[in-house]
This record gives sequence, structure tokens and C-alpha cells, in this order.
Amino acid sequence: MSLSGLSALERDIVICRKCPRLVKWRERVAREKKAAYAQEKYWGRPVPGWGDPGARIVVVGLAPGAHGANRTGRMFTGDESGRWLYRALWKAGWASQAESTGRGDGLMLNSVWITSPVKCAPPTNRPTPRERDACAGFFHRELDQLKDVRVYLALGGFGFEAVARYFGLKPKPKFSHGAEAAIPGGRWLLGSYHVSQQNTFTGRLTEGMLDGVMRQVAKRAGLSVGEV
Repeated sequence: MSLSGLSALERDIVICRKCPRLVKWRERVAREKKAAYAQEKYWGRPVPGWGDPGARIVVVGLAPGAHGANRTGRMFTGDESGRWLYRALWKAGWASQAESTGRGDGLMLNSVWITSPVKCAPPTNRPTPRERDACAGFFHRELDQLKDVRVYLALGGFGFEAVARYFGLKPKPKFSHGAEAAIPGGRWLLGSYHVSQQNTFTGRLTEGMLDGVMRQVAKRAGLSVGEV
């Protein structure tokens, strides 16, 4: 790991304005707000990754949620997706608490780093290929700094493909829930359905399914696992 490298990367990320559509959207959301959060000040900027710089596991999502990370300034924080993810990490023993409400809530991660290939909230959760590519430099710099990682857990096909592209995996591995692809150097890329409400509310992803993936992660990362 490189703390100085990660700190410099975070500074570069939060001031980025490369993608006009994303800048316009994230700032509009932060200005107009959701009624439930009308009294809160939104972050409204790109959201850097966070967690344990010595992580053995990197959790890769898609992009910040409009009223989650785009509001709180921390990935998977302050929305239903985050409640699913952090509860699973807590049960596995890799998070100090089961909920994440804001950057000052005291949550700490052990052996886990959480990030996304796109750093700004996109309209309808759909970044364009051009926006993905514009952010790839940040994503690649981030993974370059995390030297101790054994497992990359991708939540959804977008993150799965981004990690495969970073490592240049060929043939290109196919995403599915529970998929595993070997990465040179004894590392692994694992897939899970995203913890979005589109999956959790419909039953496509259940708590038991997510816990099962965490057990796979623990095995491949050589870590102990808690209740899951």
C-alpha cells in the first residue's frame, strides 16, 4: 500500500470535472436534494474509495448512488445498497458495525477497501463508455496502490468487467453471481449481483446469497469469516 499515493489520488478525484454530463447531474442532485434529506448538505462531488489501505479484499461497485454516496461523500453510505453491503461485511467480521450513515459514523473496515470504476453519480445509474474510460485512470491508479489484495469482489457486471480490463484477463471472464476468475499472482476476481434495490427488493439477490459470496471471498483471500 501507499498512504501518500492514496491521499494524492483522493485529492485528484474530488476536484475532477472531466465529464460535463456527470458534473451537471451530481450537482443538480446535490442542489435539488431528496425530500427526506432536504436539510442536509450534499457532497455533490466525485467520491473516492475508502477503507483499509492494507486490504486483502477490494469491493468494486459501479458508481456512487445519487442520494447515498453523492450525499454522504463515502461509497455505499447512506442508502439501502450500503445497508446490505455493510451488514454482510460486519457479519463476516470485516466491518466494525453493521450500518453506515455518514463519514463520521465511526465505521471502520478491516482488510477491505471499497471503490467503484466511475467516481460520480450517473443519471439512471448508467455511465457511458466515454465516462467510464475518462475515470479509468483514477480506478487504475487506485488499484496500483493497493498492493496486498488477494480478492476483487465485483458487485455487478460493470465492476467485474472493469477489473478484468485492468488486469487484461483473456479470455474475458463471464460475469455471474458467484463467478470466479483467476488473476496472475494467486489473486482472484469474484462476482456477485449488485446490492442495488433492483436486485434486493425483487429477490434476485438474497441475504443468504450475499453471505455465500462472502464465504467464497474469505476462502480465496485466506481470511477467517464470522457469522456468514
